[in-house]
Amino acid sequence: MRDALSELEKKNTVALGISPDTPARQKKFDTKYSLGFPLLSDPGHIVAGKYGVWTEKSMFGKKYMGIVRSAFLIDEKGKIIQAWYKISPKKTVPELMKALNG
Repeated sequence: MRDALSELEKKNTVALGISPDTPARQKKFDTKYSLGFPLLSDPGHIVAGKYGVWTEKSMFGKKYMGIVRSAFLIDEKGKIIQAWYKISPKKTVPELMKALNG
């Protein structure tokens, strides 16, 4: 998303990130990668739960709760226009640009 910010700005689109990490951990992440967009903290998984991305996962037969990496295109009224669940970082921007270019 960081590398696409200028293109998103031309499309009057804002990028936000959200994770269950604390603001302190997010600040370290932002400093390391120079994101250039706000990161929102959801340590109680309230937002993640409402968006359906806090789910049971399984690794090596062990079950645990975790985030399903997802992206959402939301209009100015708060309506979800497009949702991409289990999307890879490499596909996020191309899929977003495809949706914005209609």
